[in-house]
Amino acid sequence: MTAQTLAPPEQIVHLSGISWQTYETLLAEIGDRQIRLRYNRGNLEIRLPSPQHERFKIIMGRFVQTLAEELDVRIEPLGSTTFKRPELSGVEPDECFYIQNISAVKRKKIDLTQDPPPDLVVEIDITSRSENSLQVYADLGVPEVWIYNGRRLRINRFENGEYVEGEISLAFPSLPILEMVGFLEQAETMDYLELVKAFRNWVKGQIQQNQ
Repeated sequence: MTAQTLAPPEQIVHLSGISWQTYETLLAEIGDRQIRLRYNRGNLEIRLPSPQHERFKIIMGRFVQTLAEELDVRIEPLGSTTFKRPELSGVEPDECFYIQNISAVKRKKIDLTQDPPPDLVVEIDITSRSENSLQVYADLGVPEVWIYNGRRLRINRFENGEYVEGEISLAFPSLPILEMVGFLEQAETMDYLELVKAFRNWVKGQIQQNQ
C-alpha cells in the first residue's frame, strides 16, 4: 500500500492496493461525515472538500436546476449519492442528476446492476483529478460529466466506451453551456442570490433567442 497527501485547497489522500471490502467498510464507518471517497480498481481517494470546492459545487448544482426550471425539463437531483459497480468502482459525485432516465429511478433504491446511472454528473476539480474521476464514471456508464477546474468548464460525453470533450451538452443541447464559465468566475466576488438571478436572466435570454 502506498500513500500520497496533496496540499490544499483540498485535503486529499491517495491509496493504492485497497480491496473492495476495505472500501465498503470505510463507507459504512464514515457515514454522513464530510468526507468523500472515490474507488477505482484498487485505488482509493479520500477527500476533505475545501470551502472553495463546496462553494462551486453548490453554485453548479443551482445552475443546473435553474436550467431545468427555465427549459421546463424534469430532473431528479441526487447530490453526492454513492454509486457503485461492485468490485470495480465507487464514487460520490459532487452533484448528479437523473434527467432522461428519471422515470426509471423515481422513488426507488438505485442499483446500478439493474438501473441506469445518473444522466449528468458535475465535478469540481480544482486539484486536477479529472482523469481519475472520468475512469470511474466510464465504469459506471454515466452519459455526461461536466468538470470545472476554477478556470475552465469541460463537457465530457460518453461515446464508444470513452469520454469525448465537446461543446454541446446532452442534457441541455439548446444552450451554450460553456458560457456558464463567465458566471462561475464571479462566484467569489458576487452575492450568491444575485449571481443566480443573473444566470437565470441569461438563460431566459438564450431561450428567447432560440424561439
